[in-house]
Amino acid sequence: MSAITPPSFKLAFLGPRYWLVWLGVLILYVLTWLPFSWIRAIGSGTGKLIGRIVPKRVNIARRNISLTWPHLSADEVERLTNENLSRAGMALFETAMGWWWPGWRIKRHFTIEGYEYVEAALAQNKGVFGLALHNMNLEFACRGLGYTHPAIAFYRKHNNPLIDYLQYHGRARSNKYMIHKRNARALIAALDSQELCLYLPDQDYGRSQSIFVPFGGVAKTATSTATLMFARRADCVPMIFTSQYTANGYKVKIYPPMPELASLDDEHALTMLNEKVAEIVAEQPESYLWMHKRFKTRPDKDDPSLYD
Repeated sequence: MSAITPPSFKLAFLGPRYWLVWLGVLILYVLTWLPFSWIRAIGSGTGKLIGRIVPKRVNIARRNISLTWPHLSADEVERLTNENLSRAGMALFETAMGWWWPGWRIKRHFTIEGYEYVEAALAQNKGVFGLALHNMNLEFACRGLGYTHPAIAFYRKHNNPLIDYLQYHGRARSNKYMIHKRNARALIAALDSQELCLYLPDQDYGRSQSIFVPFGGVAKTATSTATLMFARRADCVPMIFTSQYTANGYKVKIYPPMPELASLDDEHALTMLNEKVAEIVAEQPESYLWMHKRFKTRPDKDDPSLYD
């Protein structure tokens, strides 16, 4: 096991440098004890505020949506962008809920669908390679998943030491341990030990570790080949995990295994994966992390940006 050493509390965290962080933490903590319906209303309002503060991110979301589904009308793109902004506001509270809500309250607002696919893989003495999608309620969903089956995931340290402390321990409340994001060997070893490991395959990780295959309406989208490396080298069963909203809260939805990822060539495997990801994102498109520049890397470095 090559787990990250959990960050420890430091007396320096009580100093003036961190007072604004503590103030934000206090406000979020208090607000998350409100009734769930109230939190959702506040989250929607917070989304409108975010739109005023970071309009560039809203434009990125709008552009991503129109590129992914070019058949949508301008009105449909705008409606979906506004819904996505509302979900972005709620994501702030979902993170706080995922880190700090007591277990009984998490369980009250959480369900899981498709867990039989995990059980079937484990019954074959295989690891579960969970391909988790970048939905904005992922922090809450991972906490809920841990009460059904504690997971292992990559971890990126936060630049602010206090936020890093809160983030790590919040994520670890119901799950096993975390691995440095560059420690591929440790993730393979965990999969070989029949663990459930989560990996996010659906962002633009740059040219050096990607090939260009279709995603939605963009014919050449930088798509990480690391996904296939794990699927081929580890004794595991790949399957997609996504987090979705429900009337009462959230659910993790697990989709049928995709063992063919390990046997197909890179282009066919990642084309198939992107098609499935786009299909799943379309189930709740307003929940996806559209504010990230999914199509930033172009096939040729001299190609014009899709965001200009």
